[in-house]
Amino acid sequence: MRSIDIHAHTFTSTMLKTLDAGQEWYGMRYADESKGSVYVREGKIVGINRKCTFTPEERVADMDQIGTEVQVVSLHTPVFGYHLDASAGLAQAQEVNNDISAFAKEAPSRFAGMSTLPMQDVNAAIAELDRAVNTLGLKGAELDTVVNGKTWDEPEFLPFFKAAESMGATLFFHPQPQHNLMLERTSKYALSNSVGVPVEDTLLVAALIFGGVMENCPDLKVCVAHGGGPACFGMGRLDRGWQVRSEARVNITRPPSYYKSRLYYDIVVMSERSLRFLIDSVWN
Repeated sequence: MRSIDIHAHTFTSTMLKTLDAGQEWYGMRYADESKGSVYVREGKIVGINRKCTFTPEERVADMDQIGTEVQVVSLHTPVFGYHLDASAGLAQAQEVNNDISAFAKEAPSRFAGMSTLPMQDVNAAIAELDRAVNTLGLKGAELDTVVNGKTWDEPEFLPFFKAAESMGATLFFHPQPQHNLMLERTSKYALSNSVGVPVEDTLLVAALIFGGVMENCPDLKVCVAHGGGPACFGMGRLDRGWQVRSEARVNITRPPSYYKSRLYYDIVVMSERSLRFLIDSVWN
């Protein structure tokens, strides 16, 4: 079995060159002189993991050391540009996707790439996904678990899912630890990462299932980060809700557990016991 890492973030070359030149890149800038962190937006500052700045050669060497055969490289999630105006969001996505495509082509037997998309404009996102997949050779798109506060079950996103399905594109959903619901409760103890992130994964799974996305797009390929959070652990409760609550049956004809095995999950669950539970839950 090949070892394929779909959870492999990067900062892109044009972004880093722009920041290194002391210029802003779509509102982002280095937060201090050490260049160890980046101001993203709305007061959010993100530390720079060295691996996100690796050259192709450095990344291959690191992959060899840890036993990874292929990485599907994608943008580091705080850099998503959904908050930008539509034209800037498209320009950022095109630039990022060009860079990721070029990066992957440096070692095509070891790398593949995921696009980022301007999801604030669904039509532009569909067009850019088509360019990314059919012109640049990327495998699909990496997406946040929400789009400017909107969950993915909103009807406006269904044409996007239909388009992705028709292209055979893989959609990889990954939430932002710097920007999730947990921060509305507390900023203590780094809970926005350790708790907030898997909660966002779970809400994403619920939106895709209860919103009818997986029913309306039976061939859609979706992978959810962090093993889908505790979604599979709580699937019995979701099924029970579908059984006893009429509003839970508005968009789907089968219980939620029917759809869970049609989703893919990465294995970033942080313990062997959790991974075994995940495998046992979704393996048919």
